[in-house]
Amino acid sequence: MTSLDASAGRHTWPMAAYELAKRAFDALVALLALLVLGPVMLVIALAVRLESPGPAIFRQRRAGWRGRPFEIWKFRTMRADADAYGNSPHGAEDPRLTAVGRRLRETSLDELPQLLNVLAGRMSLVGPRPLYERQAELWDERQRRRLDVRPGITGYAQAYGRAGMMIEDKIEFDLYYVRNRSFILDLCILCRTVANVLMRRGGDVYEKRYSRTRERESD
Repeated sequence: MTSLDASAGRHTWPMAAYELAKRAFDALVALLALLVLGPVMLVIALAVRLESPGPAIFRQRRAGWRGRPFEIWKFRTMRADADAYGNSPHGAEDPRLTAVGRRLRETSLDELPQLLNVLAGRMSLVGPRPLYERQAELWDERQRRRLDVRPGITGYAQAYGRAGMMIEDKIEFDLYYVRNRSFILDLCILCRTVANVLMRRGGDVYEKRYSRTRERESD
């Protein structure tokens, strides 16, 4: 084995062990969370259905690990006739939002069905948030490294970014995570996310501006 091969091996084995441990941790936590939160999720599903006609679960195709498409699950927060791929609500007053859906977004409870995505191996507890396939198609080779890991329920950008960050900044945060991912960083992100949710004001969840590039193109 050459010195280069040996160096590559030293880097490969720790990362392989981390990925294996992370997948086991994800599956265990997702399973336990579903067992504990199952009754709560049933109540939420019933509330969504009673308030607004349509399914309780919102399903949408996203770009996943290594660019493979998958179907993300959330509790439905908007009217069933709203465009599934339309712009995200910019505030609580958006007429597409239901009353129950508004509360679910502001408490992040709409994300709970993604525990099933994690259990199935499509997502991780921590990783870059999955975006639309059409968004991923616009990335350059460097930005596509965001797809080198499973998408997450929460990520570095969500835990440590400011409310109102634009997509360009979120991608940079996500690339930092991909380069520096570790079990310790994952635990820090999870703890920070819980703290953010507990201290969050409702308006912080709404996307005020999306992209600096898009804004310049429209000027």
